[in-house]
Parts: sequence; structure tokens; C-alpha cells
Amino acid sequence: MLSITTPLANIKGLPSRFLLKFQKLTIKTVRDLLWHFPTRYEDFSTTVKIADLETNQTATIQGFIRKVALRRTFRKRMVVVEATIADDTAAITAIWFNQPFIAKNLRIGHLANFAGKVSAGDEGLFLSNPSYELVTGAVGETRHTAGLIPTYPETKGLTSKGIRYLMRVILGNVAPIEDFIPPDILLKNRLPEVNTALHAIHSPKTLEEAAAGKKRFAFEDLFLLQINNIKARLELAKEKAPSLPVGEEDLHAIIAKLPFQLTPSQHQSLHEIVEDIGKARPMNRLLQGDVGSGKTVIAAIAAIIAAKNGYQTAFMAPTEVLARQHYKTLTTIFGHLRIPIGMLTSSESKIFFEEGLASDIKKSEAQKRIESGEIKIIIGTHAIIQKSIAFKSLALAIVDEQHRFGVSQRAALLAQKQKALVPHFLSMSATPIPRTLTLTIFGDLDLSLITELPVGRKPIITKVVAPENRANAYAFVRGEVKKGRQAFVICPRIEKAEHVEGEALSTLGAAWSEVKAVKEEYEKLSQKVFPDLKVGMLHGKLKSAEKAKIMADFSEKNLDILVSTSVVEVGVDIPNATIMLIEGAERFGLSQLYQFRGRVGRGEHQSFCLLFTDSSSESAARRLQSLLEAKNGFELAEKDLAIRGPGEFLGESQTGLPDLAMQALNNMELVKLARAAAAAVIKKDQTLKSHPALKEKFASFRKQIHLE
Repeated sequence: MLSITTPLANIKGLPSRFLLKFQKLTIKTVRDLLWHFPTRYEDFSTTVKIADLETNQTATIQGFIRKVALRRTFRKRMVVVEATIADDTAAITAIWFNQPFIAKNLRIGHLANFAGKVSAGDEGLFLSNPSYELVTGAVGETRHTAGLIPTYPETKGLTSKGIRYLMRVILGNVAPIEDFIPPDILLKNRLPEVNTALHAIHSPKTLEEAAAGKKRFAFEDLFLLQINNIKARLELAKEKAPSLPVGEEDLHAIIAKLPFQLTPSQHQSLHEIVEDIGKARPMNRLLQGDVGSGKTVIAAIAAIIAAKNGYQTAFMAPTEVLARQHYKTLTTIFGHLRIPIGMLTSSESKIFFEEGLASDIKKSEAQKRIESGEIKIIIGTHAIIQKSIAFKSLALAIVDEQHRFGVSQRAALLAQKQKALVPHFLSMSATPIPRTLTLTIFGDLDLSLITELPVGRKPIITKVVAPENRANAYAFVRGEVKKGRQAFVICPRIEKAEHVEGEALSTLGAAWSEVKAVKEEYEKLSQKVFPDLKVGMLHGKLKSAEKAKIMADFSEKNLDILVSTSVVEVGVDIPNATIMLIEGAERFGLSQLYQFRGRVGRGEHQSFCLLFTDSSSESAARRLQSLLEAKNGFELAEKDLAIRGPGEFLGESQTGLPDLAMQALNNMELVKLARAAAAAVIKKDQTLKSHPALKEKFASFRKQIHLE
């Protein structure tokens, strides 16, 4: 008998050339192969007499092979195999292209099954590229016809037919696999045990049976993920954190000095955060809110409370642009409090002194002031979690746009313990995260929501601009600029393969393609469309100092139009910018478009978002219409998740979750069932000591999705 750990190389009779093909699919063991799930099923379960076949029908026929011919077409240099199959009602031709070996496999006079789609040609009906297999014995067992036939992810030289053949051999010879999901959970959720589920996926009798198998494996990954979240919460509850209390009068005094009124949900979010950091156990909270809803101010107040208690805060941003924006916000709004605030990125370091003075300082000097505890709030990129940075009394870690950071970076911030005290953790996100994802991927975090925009903000007027209206849109942009306003122009990445000076685009990376797009658009706008206006260009390949200079010029109104890549998606606050023009809008996800749109509408003037698209597809039109109709970012996020799927939404390389689990993140009901099952297990057995198989599986799962 085979075990799931048996290497495929140890299976007798498996040619070495196939081993190499399987390795390309990262399949090396029996388990790897068994968990190589089909992407779809061809329904060849209906066996039809040849005389009863109809055009476009998918069916299996059984007949005797009467004729086999191989010919080459001169024009397209193509090999064509034709076979005539007959039963007791009629005959039909089957045709295969560029598969000459089939002519040798088909034996005249033999009974065989042929399964595929029926097409119509000049000479009548024919089967185009059907699956086939010879029938032996009275009935004969079939693998590739007369049933639900799985289609697998393939690679060159290894087809689904070959995978099906080996899968059948392994399923018939592998030892029973121990199921790590407790029987009572399987029973309660009506899920098949693991061995039954594997047979259901690879050789189902019905589509319902296949779906039940897939549901089981989607459930198990969500179940393990929820166990991780619940255990993380319990483990964190055991840790100690600095208590950061603030009196009501002191808090009101801080709020009273703000140049604007907090909205009701800002007040509520602040209350939840203040309550958490006042306790001696670590806060672990996600602060969500639309672009421009005022998350930074709420996080900053928490940092000020930490400073007033004598502790430090690390405020981490994904880009230098965003780090500068946060530094500017804190020093402008809270400068009167005379709290030392520092900024540290890979290209610059600054400090805002207690006396209200700001200046550039050397990185080494900034590091000393952080280590001494003098700088109370440290704002920066990943530069602030380098080994050379040591905090004296870190009590609060704030991470903006957490989904842009890896687990290791977040862990590095939380690892800054002082005297066995763990820092409080606050994550912020302007990217609306669908409910299913907050329950799973971010399930270890408590959630605070800012659900409305600041008082006085006008809704942004959003329009989809067809190619024939491009000139009118440009005229509108010019009119707004003449009124004293400014505009963003966003360019998408060029995705098609190109060659530059003999070097493939793929070797140059995505950044180059973005630069090319933005350069072309910049040249067109500055030279042909708006030669009378001041047009600037921004992209990720520019040096940090160049990016800072361009953003400063735009902020100070020295530029009318800024042509940019998605680098402006987060962290740009230009109240005078009233137009967001997005080229190739259909190439962006809805949430990303929402982020872009939120970069305008931050001042007193009416703002506009113009979505340029050359696409004529109905799906693209529906997606862009969703942006026009959505009442808020959270509603839009749900639509984006449904359209693009979790893999696109999160970035599959970051999650490490299998395909089935990624797809299941769309399924709120299954997520809830998995969460309830995980809670039931952990309530009775927090260490999983009574569930050794589950404990072992959970440990390997954490490594698989990069949680360790």
C-alpha cells in the first residue's frame, strides 16, 4: 500500500519523464497529487446513439472504429487525424489536430468510447477533439468517457488524461488517511470524511458529490485559519501591555484643539481605542474607514496619549509619500502640544522638537534620540523596524494599510518588548475589507469603523468617459484648472508582453511597464493636449528625493496636472486637487479605483472623478457602474470581492491559502460555520492536546500560510 508521504519516484512503472512534468506542477508525493484538485468537470455521462446526436451537444458515443486516416494540411502545416466510428444506428467522424500519436492508438475493428462536443461541418456532424478510450470486457471500466470527467491544471507534456490515469491508480492503492477534523464537526456540518471527499473530488458520480468534496476541503482550511485567529486572541490576552490611561478632561482638551469636529463614528472609534490602551493587556485592533474619513487623527490621538504617559509610538506607513503625509498631519494639527515627533525613512530623517521647531537630522542622530526615548512618536516606513532601531519604551505600534505589509514586518513591531510588555497594536486601512475577510484573514483583530466622511465634504461626481467624449473631458479639465484647481491623471500598468532593446519586459519587471505608461501619457498631455499648462510626472522608479520634490510642487500649486502611476493611491492629501482622471479604468480593481477617487474631494470645492475606458465589454461596464452606484466603500468591497475573487483582492502570494480556501472566502455561510466549529474545539481543548491529528495539521498549516 502507498502512504500519502510516498514520493512519486517510488511508484513502480511511472516513467521518469512524467516525474519531471509533475515536478513542474510542484507535485512530488502521493499527497501532492491527491490534493491536485480538478478545476472543472466535463459531463460525458450521457451515452447517445450516433443517429440521435445534435449540434453543440456534449455526449459520449460507443461504436466500432471503421477507419483511421492521418493527413497533413499544406497551408497551416497541421497534422489532422480522422477516424470513422459506427454503431448500429449511424456513423460519425472524429477529428483531432496536431496529435499524430492518436492514429497509432486507435485500432480498426475495436470497440471504443468517444466523448466530446458535437460540431457541424460541410459534410455533416463530427466530434471535435474528443476524449477516447478502448472498451474491454463486457462493459469495460471508463476513466475518460461516459461519466463526469475531471479536468486538472496541466503543464506541457502532461495532460488531464495522464493525471486521471495515475490518480485512479493511487486512489486504489493508498492507505486510508487519518482525518484531523473531529467526527462530531464533520457530522454537524454535513461534511464527508477525508477519504470519501478525495474520491468525490477525483471520481464523482454527480456534480453534487464533487461539490460536497470541495466544500469539505474549503471548510478545513477556513477551520484551521479560524483556530489560528482564536488561539492568537487567547495568547495575546495572556500578555501584558503598558496601561495608557487618559482622563476625560485631558482627552476633551486634546479634541477641543482640533481644527474640525469629529464625526460620531470617529468619536466611537476613539472611545474603543482609548478603552483598549487603558488596559494592561495588548490592544489588537483594525481601524477601517473610507479614504479621507479621518483615521490618522484618531490614531494620532492614541499616540499622544501614549506620549503623555511617557511612552513611545511607532507609526509605520507602506510608502515614503504616506509617511511624510502622516508627519505633516501630526506636526500641523498637534504641534502645539510640543511632543517630539520624528520621521525616519530610507532617504530622510526629521525631528519636530518640543519647542515647536522642525529640522532634518542624520539617521544616526535620529536612532540615538529614539533609543534614548526622547522622540515619543516615530513615523516611518519599514526603516523603523530595522535591527539598528531600538526603542526605549515602545507602547503602541500603528500600521497603516496593514494588508501591504507581510506578517514578519508586523511581528517585528510587536516584538519590541520592554520589561516583558507587549506594545498595543492598531492597524488602519482605507481599503474597505469585505466582512468575510475581516472574519478570516483579519479575524484576530477587533474592528472599529469610521462610517461617514467629515462634515462639509461634498460627494464626488463620478462619470465614465467613452472614447468619443475624450476631447470634451480634456476641455472640462482645462476649465477647472483655469479656475485655479488641479488634477491627477492615473495610468495603469501595461500588461502585454513587449521587448525593449532585446530584453523581455518580464525581466525588467512591472515597475518598468508602469514607467513607460506614465511617460507616454505625460508626453502626450504636456506636449499635445495641455501645452499651456504645467504638467508633472510621478512614478515608482524615481528616487525618493525626486518624488518628494514633485509632490511638494503639486502641493504648493506649482503644477496644474500630475500624471502618475498608482503610487498616489495612498498618502496624498491635496485639498486643491478636484479632478481624478483615470486612464484604462477597467484595468483596476474597484477598491483601488475607490482609493484613487478618494484622493480628491478633500477641500471646499466640488470634485470630479473621470473614468476613461476603451473597453467595450459588458463586464467592464458593469464593474465601473458599480463604482458609480455604491453608497460606500464597504458595499463596493463586497462587489469587488465577488467580481475579482479573494486572490486578486488580497494578493495570493501573501496569503499562501490554497485555491479552494481562497474561493471560499466569498462564502459567508461557510466562514461562519468554520468559525463556530473552531470556537467549539478551542473552548474544550485550547492546546489541542486531546486532538493530536488536528494539532499536527495546525502546525503545518501555520507554516504553509506563513504564520510562523
